[in-house]
Amino acid sequence: MKTMNLPPYAPTLIESTRAIGYSLEAAIADIIDNSITAGASRADIFFFPINGAYIAILDDGSGMSEAEIDRAMQYGSRNPADTRDAKDLGRFGLGLKTASLSQCRRLTVISKQGTSVLGRCWDIDHVAEAGEWSLLVLDESEMADVPEFNRLMQLESGTLVVWQKLDRLKAGEINFELAMGRRIDSVREHLSLVYHRYLSGELGLSRLRISINGSGIEPLDPFLKNKSTQPMDDETLIIRGQKIVVRPYILPHISRMTDAEIKKLGGKDGLRRQQGFYVYRNKRLLVWGTWFRMISQEDLSKLARIQVDIPNTLDELWTLDIKKSSAVPPAEVRRSLEAIVEKIAERSRRTWTYRGKKEVSDRVTHVWNRMIKPDGGVYYEINRDHPMAEQLVRLYPGIERILDSLFQQIERGLPLNQMHVDFEKDLPVRNEQKQSDEGIAGTLRQMISLCGSTAEKLALIDSMSGVEPFLSYQEAVEEVRKETAE
Repeated sequence: MKTMNLPPYAPTLIESTRAIGYSLEAAIADIIDNSITAGASRADIFFFPINGAYIAILDDGSGMSEAEIDRAMQYGSRNPADTRDAKDLGRFGLGLKTASLSQCRRLTVISKQGTSVLGRCWDIDHVAEAGEWSLLVLDESEMADVPEFNRLMQLESGTLVVWQKLDRLKAGEINFELAMGRRIDSVREHLSLVYHRYLSGELGLSRLRISINGSGIEPLDPFLKNKSTQPMDDETLIIRGQKIVVRPYILPHISRMTDAEIKKLGGKDGLRRQQGFYVYRNKRLLVWGTWFRMISQEDLSKLARIQVDIPNTLDELWTLDIKKSSAVPPAEVRRSLEAIVEKIAERSRRTWTYRGKKEVSDRVTHVWNRMIKPDGGVYYEINRDHPMAEQLVRLYPGIERILDSLFQQIERGLPLNQMHVDFEKDLPVRNEQKQSDEGIAGTLRQMISLCGSTAEKLALIDSMSGVEPFLSYQEAVEEVRKETAE
């Protein structure tokens, strides 16, 4: 059988790979991945949106030798199936090129190791003219003309990536400078979330500092760990001899969050759309805000978020894409995750339904009962067996029918549609304010004042101690009990 060498036509392939679908924030994140792999402690992003517009990313990593920079600029420089270092965030050997040239027509990379400074450049217009894979090798004077080169020279080692001829970013923009400012805001939000574990210096990670035009990026913890609960212990799944660590979280009830926290955790789409799995590869966030179709996104599970840590050795199983923005759990992982999902979703429903208070047992008496109709529908009714209602009936014989009519009017008058709209907008419920011990004690004193004997009063206090809201104010209840018994 005859064979022939048929390499791809360079101008066509480069233009085609520009359409892979990188957003600006995903493209910049791909460059920062390389900085982390190179051991950088900081990555500084510079953008200049007026004449001679450019975007530059400078890190203080280990830099590259001549063989390394040539390999880095080569398309498909690494086999995805090759074993990588445990801290390597790369995958296909395409990220630097495809991410960069998806945004610009000229990519320059300059790397420094001590006194060695090397520069390479892919210029799409030059490749089109040459008709081949013609990589530009820059001399000292050419490197000196590259934006932010002087900053690189102040480092002992590092790498500078510069994007020029920003045709894709300028396309369709009337005011490019204004549009670029908005895009950079999105980049800041994206990086603060994707690299939040690196930015916060999580245990076991070297802290990474990222800045945009000199302004540092703060980490955005999607789990709000200082307020949230971890309802289940970590679960470790062993797949093909590799560990996948699953850690569920339940966010605090919305009434316990500040407006700023709600905005940060929910983003533009709201808390409801950000629930679900948060999949990390080597502590770098890949995919978030999805249940992978294991359950549907709903209001009552909006507080549930599950951190999943996977190693880069299982990339193939998770079908990781070139942009590192898509991953799907394999069947052998999915089965284990489904059991965890149902448990944490139920906990989120309880947290939402019971306003963030722990339901200690099914014997707790609530003011409202959730009722299920024969056709599967749900409705809410006031608890007619609530001790306060029972006391009124005992004290005022004949009031039961009037009281029931009042309760029916309250139930029918619930503004459920407006409440649903408010919850969708993640508006804090302001009428859910915490009561004081004094207020609770005062209410209880008024109730028992209508009783006759001390025995009746103590019996009422005992019954109220397991009822909302008195259940959460046991010290106040005990205070009234002591007063009554004396």
